[in-house]
Amino acid sequence: MSATASPITIPKAEKTLNGYRPYWAKRFGTAKYLPMSRDEMTALGWDSCDIIIVTGDAYVDHPSFGMAVIGRMLEAQGFRVGIIAQPDWQSADPFKVLGKPNLFYGVTAGNMDSMINRYTADRKIRSDDVYTPGGQGGSRPDRASLVYAQRCKEAYTDVPIIMGGIEGSLRRIAHYDYWQDKVRRSILADAKADLLLYGNAERAIVEIAHRLAAREPIEQITDVRGTAFMRRTNDPTAAGWFELDSSEVDMPGRVDEHINPYQTTSEQAEAQGSTCAKEDAAKADGPPSPALALVDGNNAMAAAMGSGVKPINFVRSPLAAVKPKGKIMMPPRDRTVIRLPSYEQVKSDSVLYAHANRVLHLETNPGNARALVQAHGHRDVWINPPPIPLTTAEMDFTFDLPYARSPHPAYADEKGGHDGATKIPAWEMIRFSVNIMRGCFGGCTFCSITEHEGRIIQS
Repeated sequence: MSATASPITIPKAEKTLNGYRPYWAKRFGTAKYLPMSRDEMTALGWDSCDIIIVTGDAYVDHPSFGMAVIGRMLEAQGFRVGIIAQPDWQSADPFKVLGKPNLFYGVTAGNMDSMINRYTADRKIRSDDVYTPGGQGGSRPDRASLVYAQRCKEAYTDVPIIMGGIEGSLRRIAHYDYWQDKVRRSILADAKADLLLYGNAERAIVEIAHRLAAREPIEQITDVRGTAFMRRTNDPTAAGWFELDSSEVDMPGRVDEHINPYQTTSEQAEAQGSTCAKEDAAKADGPPSPALALVDGNNAMAAAMGSGVKPINFVRSPLAAVKPKGKIMMPPRDRTVIRLPSYEQVKSDSVLYAHANRVLHLETNPGNARALVQAHGHRDVWINPPPIPLTTAEMDFTFDLPYARSPHPAYADEKGGHDGATKIPAWEMIRFSVNIMRGCFGGCTFCSITEHEGRIIQS
């Protein structure tokens, strides 16, 4: 009788998204659109923004756009949120247009990875950008998250920077960069960001915003699920964690070359510069008769026995019948961190690179995932377990926020609408859509949904 596997239960969040005490600025009410200029802030009665979101997309106040979801969610918590959309990245001045944020900058490349947005698979610059008014290309830099974070740090050096979006999610560990054809470091190692939020970040960003509002230093916020940060190797703040080598989770092995399933054995041998003599001879002579095959088999066995060769006998080990006493004690999963091969190792070893990515995928279940750590020189990239999925009530709360469901008026055409020369193609496609789910259990190698949103279906 086979044993029944116990189901993995998803832990519950300590607080729901609407379970926090609203920030004092909630008294200003709800903005029709999150402000993109000082004049709009003045009209709302604001003297400053608590949080400023910098994005590589045009600001469309629709739940299919990440900056709108995060912005409206933070607004619902009582924070004053401003948007800087597609700023000129040649200097830090455009990043000061809304003044200094009281809590932090939120940086995202947008709904798409900026490199995919700007380049074709042939590494040629695209002529258009569907997330820009008029579909005009060239409105964001390469690796926009890195550039925006750098400019935000130049604008106000003492303001925390929190990075999010799909570009950051897919680059949270050492990763292969198609455009440079090499393994690059974690985006955190190159960016001027204090925290990276991966996956759907509502739960994490709300908790972090309230903790920063309570004057907690961002350097001490290292326990939020769905976040990653840099930490010095042997940092005393990591005390109390049990470190497990990644080879205990998945043993690295040889990477075999993919075999063409439509090739015969002879064709495979020929492709490798050799021949398959047995198969070729069989084709030339035709199939042997059953009687001849039996005689040949008996002769071969007799020859083997006569030469002193003995058949192999499999004997059951007596130790197999002895049951071990007690259980192997493993450290608690919630205090275990898995050490991946370092950046220096994976950049020059394809087997270890594949192994590190496999372990990353194995630790995506929020019900039992453990923290991950990967060394980059003298610093570690520390990745906390994935965020706890939203409940149905929280999903409804998120998508029922007061979105205008249209682009910001700053993008209006000469007729005051959004269907003319300044039309944003990405909004045109989803303007009447309704969000119904998140996540995908498929894990397809050509798709980023699993690595970004996880395998848990949320609806």
